Amino acid sequence: MALNMDPSTAHSKKYFLVFLITLGLFGVIYLTSEFLYSQRISQVKNVEDTINQSILESEIQYRLLADASCDVNDSGSNPLLTDEINSLARRLDLMESQRGTLDPEVINLKKYYSLLQVRDFLYLRERERICQSKEPIIIYFYSNRGDCEECKKEGYVLTSLRETYNSLHIYAFDSDIGLSVIETLKSIYKLNGTVPAIVIDRKPYYGFRSADEVLSLLPELKASATSTAATSTKK
Repeated sequence: MALNMDPSTAHSKKYFLVFLITLGLFGVIYLTSEFLYSQRISQVKNVEDTINQSILESEIQYRLLADASCDVNDSGSNPLLTDEINSLARRLDLMESQRGTLDPEVINLKKYYSLLQVRDFLYLRERERICQSKEPIIIYFYSNRGDCEECKKEGYVLTSLRETYNSLHIYAFDSDIGLSVIETLKSIYKLNGTVPAIVIDRKPYYGFRSADEVLSLLPELKASATSTAATSTKK
């Protein structure tokens, strides 16, 4: 004889089964998210450890090279830091295009990049003092908040100048990144918060500047380029 199941009992079992499946799905999702979060924390910790080690190495390199003879590096730049800065700049550009400028890991990487730039700038200043030389240097402050079209245009101009003049040193800093070192730089040069801003020979210039305008503020760079061009023509 077939037994007829009470409809209410059947519905109860059905709801209970659905509840168990839903609970299982939530459990799987929760455990997966926790695993991914722990993996991400581990990756961030590894990046921080690498950054701390790199900063220590950079400090040692700086002191060694600053004490070297002026004949060691006629160009004035720190070859070890320059290679690392250029490599980091390419990685930063890639991460910004993939994750956006507000991604926490992008911001952390940009802070490290900024610290390396400041270290190279200090190295260059020390070399100038020791070797009694003068290097063409531009310190550039911009904003990545999305409300500064002139910052983008100025960035293109400065990139073009750096590619044209090998002796030109350009240090670019995100004015809104929240790094105390950058705030100190802004204070030293008495910046008023306007971006884009460039600093040449400790004097700030605000607003967009064309390539010719920037070059007019660096007469030694323009003279050097003219002299080089004249020598090449004679050859």
